Amino acid sequence: MAVDPAERFIKRIIGLPAETVEIKDGQIFITNKLGEQRVLKESYLENVVLFGTTKQVLAQDEYFVLGDNRMNSSDSRRWGAVKKQEIIGRVLIRAWPPIQLDYFQAPVYETL
Repeated sequence: MAVDPAERFIKRIIGLPAETVEIKDGQIFITNKLGEQRVLKESYLENVVLFGTTKQVLAQDEYFVLGDNRMNSSDSRRWGAVKKQEIIGRVLIRAWPPIQLDYFQAPVYETL
């Protein structure tokens, strides 16, 4: 990772080990090791448009992460894949602002 290791980030894991993550045409495509491709549907993000293209093949100990503020996020599009040993926690609940208290849900994929 090309950032200060003492700095902490909260990001969503988008790609898992041995998957290929491709961002193109404003969508995120995930291809598993069997070659099955899905489109990531992110209902938790409203009116988010992804620009540019990125393609990352993940090794057995790597993850692809993205921030929710996609237009201004420092994430795998900038640093590359994150190693498993660099992941130190898991977010389960959004507590702030209190009016938006919520549990985080697993993402839903659409099979192509």
